This record gives sequence, C-alpha cells and structure tokens, in this order.
Amino acid sequence: MRLVLNMSGLIGHTMYGILAAKAAKGRGLPITPIIERHLPSFLCGAYLGCDIQVMPEAVCVDTGREVGFGTVPLEKSPITGGAVKPWTLEHEGRSYRPKEIHELFYGRAHLVFGWAKPEVNLSVPWDHLADYCARAIRDDMSSERGLAYALGWMVHIVGDSLIKSIQPGIRMHLLDGVYTPRNRIVQDQFTFHTIGGELGVDWIKTFRDMAATPVETIQPHYMRVGEKRGELAQLFDDGWKPELQPLLAAVLAENHRWLPYHTTDVLRVVQRDSDEAKRVSGGLEFNAMIKIAESAGMRDTLVTIAEQCADLMEQTLTQVPEWRKLPRQPTDGWNKLKRS
Repeated sequence: MRLVLNMSGLIGHTMYGILAAKAAKGRGLPITPIIERHLPSFLCGAYLGCDIQVMPEAVCVDTGREVGFGTVPLEKSPITGGAVKPWTLEHEGRSYRPKEIHELFYGRAHLVFGWAKPEVNLSVPWDHLADYCARAIRDDMSSERGLAYALGWMVHIVGDSLIKSIQPGIRMHLLDGVYTPRNRIVQDQFTFHTIGGELGVDWIKTFRDMAATPVETIQPHYMRVGEKRGELAQLFDDGWKPELQPLLAAVLAENHRWLPYHTTDVLRVVQRDSDEAKRVSGGLEFNAMIKIAESAGMRDTLVTIAEQCADLMEQTLTQVPEWRKLPRQPTDGWNKLKRS
C-alpha cells in the first residue's frame, strides 16, 4: 500500500532559502560567503530552525513503524490501512505528543506568530524583528556554521509570515487562496519541478545534506530557552524558560533524526505521477498544476519572499558591528530569475 502524506513545508522553505541566498548575493550582502560556505546548515535552518514539529505523528500497529508528520492527524496506517497508536517523545519520565511540543516551542521559533494563548504577549512585532535577530546573532558569533543556520531561521520566519498572510505582501490567488490545504501540493509541484528544474536543484542531495547537519547551539538562545543572557535578554527580557532547555534539546535531536524519513515521504509524494498529489489537489493532473501555478503568479510570489528575506538580512547585518562595515560586491545574477 502506498504511503499517504499531508505535505509539510519542506520544499517551500528549502526553496525560499535557495532563492534568498541568491537575492542576498545579488545585493552583495557580506553575509553571503557565510551562507555559501555552510549552505546545508543555512537550508536546514530555513526548515528546522522554526518547524520543531518535524517528528512522527503515530505508530503503525501492524508493523511497529513510525509514520506521519507531527500534529497532522492520522486515523489509519498509511502502510497497511490498519490501526495506528499515538507516537510520543519520551523525555525524563514523561511522554509528549507532537501537539504539546508544538504548543511549547512553535511560537518561540517563529517569533511573530504561532504562540500558544498564554504566551501571545511574547510575540515580536514585525518592525522589531531585525532588532531581535541582530541581538540573537551578536550574542553567539563563535560558530560561522551556527550563524548560517540562524540566517536560514530568519528566512523561515519571513517566508511563513508572507505565504500564510500573517504579513501583507503576497497577492497570489492559487485555486482557492494564497495558502490552503488544496493548493499547497500545487505550490510544491511547481516549486520542485519548474523552479527547481530551472535552477538545477539536486533535491535528493540537498535534503540529504540538510539532514546530515548538526543541531546548533544558537537555536535555544533565539528561542529564549536557556540561560537569560546577552543583548537579546537586555532588549527582550520576558519569556525566558531555561527549565525547558533539556526538553528542547531532545526535540531538536528528534527533528534531525526524523528529517531523513520525512524527506523520503515528501520526495515520493511530489513525483509527477503521484496519486496523492492528484487527490489532494482535487483531481488535477501534473501539467494542469504547473500551468495554474504559473498563471497565478507563483513565480512572483517566490521572488517577493526572497527579496523580503534579503531585506531582513540587510536590516539585521546593519546592527551587527562585525558585518556592517564589510565590503559589498553586488552581482546581476538574481535579476535573471525574475521572468514572468
């Protein structure tokens, strides 16, 4: 029996990272060499830097295999069609469901949205996002690889905020909106096959390299989980929860463990002849999906996201003394991607 998967944001966020890197290079931003030297960590940050729910959702009773994607309900085994039981993360004598983990950590990573109700007041205003990012980075400049990961984290925040209409800027209407359960697979097919094809993206290698990167120590700091310290604590002094650091460490380790399995599922579903893609899209054939996405302005949407990611990088680096005086070397390569 084929595996059935509700698509995550893996393809979209990875492409946001790829294009944001090109936009940053086009502007000659001095952080570009850091991104290029540690591209897998940058792209991993653009996904796992925020999405802490990358873990199984259930266990197939018949086979004992972990299945699904954290927080996405699963009533039957995608392997056998039989029963499933809830998957839990075991930590220090407690069991945690993905939904509980999501409520604890999702907003802490996404900053501007996604907080559980008791912590909504900790949301970072959009016009202070660069202030937050700059201070988190200035507090932990010791690892260049970690900095690349943090730059990817920033890409995720911007991409999610725009595609989910948390922030204005995206005018696309694809099938039934900007970002819907039905059109997400269409976005993924266009992004994976059309834009990925034009750019020569080796998706299998890209995902494999991302999954091989380590957890970065900067992540608990920018999530305000850990010791309250540094310039970030001076400007954003509320909401620090050092008692959650051991649990977060277990969550991040699980994210990295599950990512290779999840990428395998995603690569299967996004194939041109995927029955699952056709079902989720409401019966659309592959060529129709590509045409609809192009006509709806998906290409312009990706460019807008990339440019706004570069905006945040630029606003952030001006507040990092080690970066702001570095020379810039703009290129014209990014403009060649902006065809309609």
